[in-house]
Amino acid sequence: MPTLSDLVSRHTALDSADVDWIHSLVSDWQLLADLSFADLILWVPDQGGTRWVAVAQMRPTTGPTVYHDDVVGMSVAAGERSLIDVAWSEHRICREGDPDWSSGVPVREETIPVRRGKDGPIIGVIQRSTNLSSARTPSRLELTYLQSASDLAQMVADGRFPFAEEEPILVRSPRVGDGLLRLDKAGRVTYASPNALSAYRRLGLHADLVGADLGKTTADLCYSDEPINEDLMVVASGRAPRETEVENGGTVVQLRAIPLIVGGGRIGALVLIRDVTELRRRERELLTKDATIREIHHRVKNNLQTVAALLRLQARRLNNPEGQEALNEAVRRVGSIAIVHEILAQMPEEMVEFDDIADRVVAMTAEVALAQVGIKRVGSFGVLPAAVATPIAMVLTELLQNAVEHGFAHCSGNVQIVVARDADRLEFTVADDGRGLPEDFDLEATGSLGLQIVRTLVVGELSGRLSVAGREGGGTEVSLSIPVQSG
Repeated sequence: MPTLSDLVSRHTALDSADVDWIHSLVSDWQLLADLSFADLILWVPDQGGTRWVAVAQMRPTTGPTVYHDDVVGMSVAAGERSLIDVAWSEHRICREGDPDWSSGVPVREETIPVRRGKDGPIIGVIQRSTNLSSARTPSRLELTYLQSASDLAQMVADGRFPFAEEEPILVRSPRVGDGLLRLDKAGRVTYASPNALSAYRRLGLHADLVGADLGKTTADLCYSDEPINEDLMVVASGRAPRETEVENGGTVVQLRAIPLIVGGGRIGALVLIRDVTELRRRERELLTKDATIREIHHRVKNNLQTVAALLRLQARRLNNPEGQEALNEAVRRVGSIAIVHEILAQMPEEMVEFDDIADRVVAMTAEVALAQVGIKRVGSFGVLPAAVATPIAMVLTELLQNAVEHGFAHCSGNVQIVVARDADRLEFTVADDGRGLPEDFDLEATGSLGLQIVRTLVVGELSGRLSVAGREGGGTEVSLSIPVQSG
């Protein structure tokens, strides 16, 4: 299915400003569909101006749909749908007199010209199709919805909706069904839906909401003992398209204002309301759990550092060089795991930027090398899950330690880590220009504890592939291929 941007660039002559306006409209036109109880289809002219192309579609959540199939990407010849042509040429909202029964159900068709900005050009036409099969005497709520939809449609035709100055909404805003208030020009409530009234009851309101000054009423409920949130008065009066949240007695309510500007002036506003108490409670729980997990990683790191210190102390008391070296190797292995937990203690999720860990392991290896060894990393490991990062940190520690100890002994040399990463797999090699492998080397039968650990972690724990081979011109190259999830 092509995207809106694909369709516009492929079939139309609209410029970038037109496309940005259309994206803003489509990101927020669920509001118009729900208030209208109607399907919306956005038509734009093709490059030759001889056909109309459907680039976006929206179904209502408040009523039955007319279009069960997607129409996005469909095109019709100019003249085939007269209402679209009239709305485009005459710059006005058009409505059919009688319902259309061609689909087997009565459908009322309307078209709304889409103007880019108050003084901008007409860039498309919205077809608004209402399924009338369940028509009945409308309630006060439905009449308020329809009047609000009519005002919003006129704002689209006048280039006043969407709001060009409104910042992008990054979290889900309230929808029409969550709760709706209609305000007059002075900010007084003229209609409150049952859900909106329930939200205010949970905030502690006992009086009637209709006729009340929304800003003062909300401030009295939520800010009786503290300074009033400035955004609240702007939102509750409907003066600007903005969102805010209020809280009282453990109840959290989200408010979004949509000023209604018709006929050159503000005639009132819609305020959408959503009770987000449970959502915020869950977010707080997640933050608490996240902080607890990070604290655990911090304590694990500290405990591992304590273990490493104890091993160093024990190594100093040994007179056996082999025993000392074994304990020092254990210190380095514990240290590589501690580095991972240190990074995790600073990250908000169980994902880590592994390049930082790799560079710390490189520095740790270079510090204890007996010879002058240059270690260089090429490429990026990217973001890895903690369950993968810990064994890979140990693997990298063992391979680098093996290279500087056995590849060079007391001579100088270079080690290169070359990394290649895609969405599903991590591949990297550790190559040195040292002495190379013994002639009878067999990875399956090697007595090296370090390589045995590497093989166990890569093949057994990570389900990866491992190969060790000599390099042309001298040295050793260890290649690893490990399946990973994209970070």
